[in-house]
Amino acid sequence: MNAPTPETAVAVTFTEATAAEALEIATLETAVAEQMNRDFGPGHWSLRTTERAVLHALRTARVFVARTGPDLVATLRLATQKPWAIDKSFFHESRRPLYLTAMAVAPGLQRRGIGRALLAEARRIARDWPGDALRLDAYDDPCGAGEFYTKCGFEEVGRATYRGTPLIYYELLL
Repeated sequence: MNAPTPETAVAVTFTEATAAEALEIATLETAVAEQMNRDFGPGHWSLRTTERAVLHALRTARVFVARTGPDLVATLRLATQKPWAIDKSFFHESRRPLYLTAMAVAPGLQRRGIGRALLAEARRIARDWPGDALRLDAYDDPCGAGEFYTKCGFEEVGRATYRGTPLIYYELLL
């Protein structure tokens, strides 16, 4: 699971996360939330991630990390259980969909190909799982990463508002 991939300016190594990495993952996710808060103002994205929340995620999803040497630079979560904000009626028929429920790249390393490498790794993991689709939601807001997901091959399949939060649903069929 080693990269560098052609589109990555930073060489990364992917591994499945362990409980020993929970605090480090929480710290990275909080740093990303703080950067988004500075860039876009307060919102749902402003929440701090705790070590306890990451430990819970490790029990309910598969969490992966990307490192450059010893440094944790990115993380993503894949789950078989549909997140609360996803409305399945917008998606294609699928027997084994996987849900990308969290993704974060260290603020100082964004726009250097690590996010694309993460999604390529998510695609590989999903095929091996086995899964037949990757699904996610993104904020329908300037802070949302919808354009990025589209550039990475995901298709917009719908828009909805959940508890006052406008969302765009994306899917990648495998």
